[in-house]
Amino acid sequence: MFRNQYDSDVTVWSPQGRLHQVEYAMEAVNLGSATVGLKSNSHAVIIALKRASSELSAYQKKIINIDDHIGITISGLTADARILSRYMRTECLNYKYSHDTYMPMNRLITTLGNKMQVCTQRYDRRPYGVGLLVAGFDDKGSHIYQTCPSANFYDCKAMSIGSRSQSARTYLEKHLDQLLNSSLEELIKHGLRALRDTLPPEIDLSTKNVSIGFVGKERQFKILEEEEIAPYLGLIEGEERRGQGADKAPGPLREDQGEAPRDPQAATATEAADRMDTD
Repeated sequence: MFRNQYDSDVTVWSPQGRLHQVEYAMEAVNLGSATVGLKSNSHAVIIALKRASSELSAYQKKIINIDDHIGITISGLTADARILSRYMRTECLNYKYSHDTYMPMNRLITTLGNKMQVCTQRYDRRPYGVGLLVAGFDDKGSHIYQTCPSANFYDCKAMSIGSRSQSARTYLEKHLDQLLNSSLEELIKHGLRALRDTLPPEIDLSTKNVSIGFVGKERQFKILEEEEIAPYLGLIEGEERRGQGADKAPGPLREDQGEAPRDPQAATATEAADRMDTD
């Protein structure tokens, strides 16, 4: 996207009826590291790819706990995600204080969408440059919601957002019929396979660069520790990646063990995406 005379203000419409500042914010989401959300009848799972801005820094946190029955994963500007997550926590606490029960998912997402909509209507505010996948379980069952900087939100069966996320969505569409009756273990395996499709061939998933969270019936939202993630990675280790032949599949390269040479265009895109997921 290139700067033009119609993108200086979020309230200025282009002749084509577009708000360019909102589109720029949505592009920020597409540059963030990939994240996947999927659900069955009994569980909702979110899996995120973590990045580190340099070898000297820790991996960026990508899954945030909101309430006992809700968690989110982010793609885009982390600072904006902190603001929205704090707002969601406050709404859940106020509802629980007033009604002595957990806040319904659809009510929380509608309230969040209204807050994000304000930033697309006022000249003194910019849109939130972050996309969320919200996983939760309430009286109506498990849910995966997607929110956009444009203030649109969608109730999804499965979804992936972020850099190279189209590969993950293709995998999820192909296996959508299997998800509904899957166990928690099967859901996590499908999510890891989908997330792995978003990675370059020379990089593999590891306990350092993957974060997993899930919630279910009579099970509070939980974010797995590194040692708890390892068994799930072991379940898909050695499987052939989609689109690769067994004889051409490269050996796994952990991010914490260094990186192999990459082509300049891929490196430039990766560096731009890294900046979107770090403060």
